[in-house]
Amino acid sequence: MLFGLLLTAGIAVLSIALRSYQTSFAQKTGALGILIASFLAVYFVTDSLAWGVAGAASWLFLPWLEILTRIRTLRLPKEKRLRPKSPPSASLFPTLDDITREIENEGFAHVNDAGWDWEDYRQFFRFFYKDEDHAQATICLNEQHDLSFYYLRISSRAKDGLIWTTWNYPLSYGLKLTPHYRINRQRPDQNFWQLYQSHREFLRHHAIETPALEAMDDDRIHNDIENDLREQIAHNVHAGVLKLAENDEVKYSWRGMIYLWCQFLLDLVRL
Repeated sequence: MLFGLLLTAGIAVLSIALRSYQTSFAQKTGALGILIASFLAVYFVTDSLAWGVAGAASWLFLPWLEILTRIRTLRLPKEKRLRPKSPPSASLFPTLDDITREIENEGFAHVNDAGWDWEDYRQFFRFFYKDEDHAQATICLNEQHDLSFYYLRISSRAKDGLIWTTWNYPLSYGLKLTPHYRINRQRPDQNFWQLYQSHREFLRHHAIETPALEAMDDDRIHNDIENDLREQIAHNVHAGVLKLAENDEVKYSWRGMIYLWCQFLLDLVRL
């Protein structure tokens, strides 16, 4: 029993340490180690392989606690209208000014700040544009309950309607993207310069040159973002991920909740 306790504790500590590294191999190895430690902990207590496997598998079903308690009751507006919005406080988003300088150092101009609030869910967007590349960059801050995170996004809108997007969204994305999106997803720890280089390579790989991209202005950036949000809600209602609720609101369907869980499993694999 003592051997089992020490072995389980050793694997758990090693797994947590591996998860602190920013390489994909270390992250995946750490996640696998946590599953193994969970299996061993239950196995040594129950002396049952079946219960050990169940203990390890319980991590895979953990998201259902969030899905069944909070997501199931979540309501969102059918149409999201952006409004001018003041930047969040330094205590909430202390790196906002530093990231802004990083983006401006790459030749992007700050366009405006906008966002929307709905009950206890809030989003803040800081928009930038680089006319030379016809590229739009955005700092996005999401707040809900006690969870707050930000991500960076770079988009190039082609004249054929496709939107070539590079981002470092850190979580499972909760909605399906419309078919005209082409996503280049990068790790959350990448800075803006790395994302920008990846985005340029993304366009080169698909032979997308600047003349094939739409030029933007302040009003069009704002209007296109609103249209994208509106089309995304409609697309997810049509796909069955969302369903209509009262008061021009939408909510997740059972199919949508299963979709969220599958997104979590995909992220667990690819990390």
